Amino acid sequence: MEATKLAANRLNGFWKGGVLLTVGIVLIGWLLNTPGGLLGKADAVGYAVCHRIDLRSFFLGDRQLPLCARCSGMYLGAVLGLIYQSVLSPRREGTPPRIVLVTLAAFTGAFILDGINSLLSFFPGDPSLYTPTNILRLFTGTGMGLALALVVYPAFNSTVWNNTSKQPAVQSLGSFSALVLLAVGVDLLVLLENPLLLYPLALISAAGVVLLLTTVYTMLWLIILKAERRYNRVSEILFPILGGFTVAIVQIGLLDALRFFLTGTWDGFHLG
Repeated sequence: MEATKLAANRLNGFWKGGVLLTVGIVLIGWLLNTPGGLLGKADAVGYAVCHRIDLRSFFLGDRQLPLCARCSGMYLGAVLGLIYQSVLSPRREGTPPRIVLVTLAAFTGAFILDGINSLLSFFPGDPSLYTPTNILRLFTGTGMGLALALVVYPAFNSTVWNNTSKQPAVQSLGSFSALVLLAVGVDLLVLLENPLLLYPLALISAAGVVLLLTTVYTMLWLIILKAERRYNRVSEILFPILGGFTVAIVQIGLLDALRFFLTGTWDGFHLG
């Protein structure tokens, strides 16, 4: 029995060591092959998921933000939504009330409509329904980010934790309205275009990409390994999270490499 336990502990230690080594290799490889500085790394994250068209982005002085206006709003909204739910209602996995779901569906519809309208403005004759603006892109992106957060958060809790509440994290229209007001406040901070505010917001939006991908891939790891709903403490899910983070960085790195191979530049697309 003792020999079996010792062998199991060694195997577990070997597995954890392999995870840490893999994380280190992947992360260092990505860091060494992407632009320097915090904003350079943020650019590389945005480069993997966003067109980064200059005219559809906000600027930090004369420097384009890592993500376009729509993606900036989406990932800022997602980060805000995840933090809000985790602070307000930890480990809840219930579905939000119907009125909240209807509102989230409206946010998603506005995101799709504004995206299609922006796309139409590229065509000859500009058949768009209305003049697209970065303000609309920011707000509709933020609404979509909130929708993503309210879907991902309960899904993560139901996949990871052994001890969850069946109550929704956002239980009422009042708590949801408070979240929306906070999101509007964040968007207004972006629109001030104050460098002291835009710099951290730019980094947070890029971090939101990594956070969302890591969350989704952590859930996938647990599902693949048939290890769902086994955990009671944050420390117990460290290695599944590291596994999800590694896959997220690999995805970002592969998309970075493909785009750089095709374009030969870390810049976004330039119009006009």
